Amino acid sequence: MGDQGLSGPAAEPGLWPRVVEQLGTALMVVDPAGRIRAVNPAAERLLGRAATAMRGQDAHELLHRDASGGTLRRERCPLLQALAEGAFARGEGDRYLHGDGHLVTISWSASPLTDDSSVEGMAVLFTDATGDQGVRRERAAYTRALEDRTARLTLVAEITDVLGQTLETDEALARLGRLLVPRLADWAAVDLLAASGQVHRVAVTGPAGREAGLEGRREHLPEAGEADGSPLVQVLSGGDPVLRNEAESATPPGSPLATVHSDFLRAAGATSALTVPLGSGQRITGALTVVRTDPAHPFDAEDVAVVSDIGRRVGLVIDNARRFGRQRAVAEAMQRNLLAPLPQPGRLLLAARYQPAPAGSQVGGDWYDAFELKDGTLALVIGDVVGHDLTAAAGMAQLHGVLRSLAWDHIGPPGAVIDRLDDAMPAITTVPLATLVLARVEGDPHTGPWTLRWTSAGHPPPLLLTPGGDARYLEAGQGLLLGAHLGTGADRPNATQELPPGSTLLLYTDGLVEIPGSDLDTGLRRLRRHALALADAPLDMLCDQLLARMPPGSTDDVALLALRLPMP
Repeated sequence: MGDQGLSGPAAEPGLWPRVVEQLGTALMVVDPAGRIRAVNPAAERLLGRAATAMRGQDAHELLHRDASGGTLRRERCPLLQALAEGAFARGEGDRYLHGDGHLVTISWSASPLTDDSSVEGMAVLFTDATGDQGVRRERAAYTRALEDRTARLTLVAEITDVLGQTLETDEALARLGRLLVPRLADWAAVDLLAASGQVHRVAVTGPAGREAGLEGRREHLPEAGEADGSPLVQVLSGGDPVLRNEAESATPPGSPLATVHSDFLRAAGATSALTVPLGSGQRITGALTVVRTDPAHPFDAEDVAVVSDIGRRVGLVIDNARRFGRQRAVAEAMQRNLLAPLPQPGRLLLAARYQPAPAGSQVGGDWYDAFELKDGTLALVIGDVVGHDLTAAAGMAQLHGVLRSLAWDHIGPPGAVIDRLDDAMPAITTVPLATLVLARVEGDPHTGPWTLRWTSAGHPPPLLLTPGGDARYLEAGQGLLLGAHLGTGADRPNATQELPPGSTLLLYTDGLVEIPGSDLDTGLRRLRRHALALADAPLDMLCDQLLARMPPGSTDDVALLALRLPMP
């Protein structure tokens, strides 16, 4: 190249040519048209080409290639663009064609060579970045592995959170399927083990969601053979998780139960299947099977660990749900048995309903009562003990009995009875707080006239439907809820209302009017509207329809007591 155009302080003759010749970094000089003017020995070694063979050649056409080895369009070449602009440039990951035909990945930087502000060419320094690419690939693979692990951990955390929001087995398994497919698997199936030892296939989820066709086998699955080595039987028998690839899954099933499972894998197109126990140790409640259909993406050891962890968590949820179901059944049975049969005094009609909270919620302390007092007056009670569990149901039973005893021979206003109940409640019950309405229906049960006297301890107001299409809430007589003990010293308020012949009185608990996401006023307006529409219906139909017309979303139980007076 000579040393023309190159200068340095007190440079001895021939210094710069020796620097370029001995430079360990490849150097190439191109003219304004992009033709190679010179290369140093390091460039010859890196490119596997002699300087004489490269000099005068178009650098882009000779060297620059895309990832597949094809020539790049000139307008996409960053070096030519920098040359045209006379600007400094650098690049990473470009590919140059080696003399033997393989591609060399390079990192490069280019500086314009100028003479009196005109660009005479470009000096390009470049190094072999192939090793750097390998490091980058390793780093990318490591990053992907971290991302995969993070995604798995996020999935486990999400499943734990979502399953913890319900104690209903079917809902828990439906949520599980929606989380596993397609994020972790293409298919998922859940088999539960009953106390009798029978197996139930209770959920199958595929790419389109819940699969009714495959889930049609929710009846008892066949029993397993004694020497059955199928994954499902092994896991249900307390064995470790089983991972099978396509070849291994072709093993003939050893029992009718294994046949059902094998048919599922075949229908799903499984190329990789993983079956893990639900629960752990001696508390195996079933098995979870996840399936992938892409041969290039089988389950691996880390998937086994993650799905096994999910299985343990799901097993715990199912075990808790079963315990809750037993507790709920006991509480509901106790609560229903404590609700005494309704009297039918004279021509007065009574109807009542108790509706437990929806599945997944706990039984509460709502109750109703109607009984005749010593003087023949009809007493009506609607109440709600704070809490949603067996304790609330037991507290309801305690209040129910104490209130009957206090009211039976009392001829004074209802408020006095509730004051006595409020005083006695801390000493002889376990109830912390409660609301209720106690009412007396005074008058001859056959001929009337009838008067309602009542008091309310923080309870929603009774609704009175009268002939002629009127409906209004009886909001008088409101006092503090039971257990508040604010020490005011004042007697509880009482209220009085004449009851016209043919009218209907509704007493209810807040579960009928309070829906999550909706305010109380909206619930009261809704109840009044539905009650008016049903005012002429038979009393039993009125009660049934009021419950049926409740909007979805309620999480509370409901007690409802209705009184209808005869027409003259």
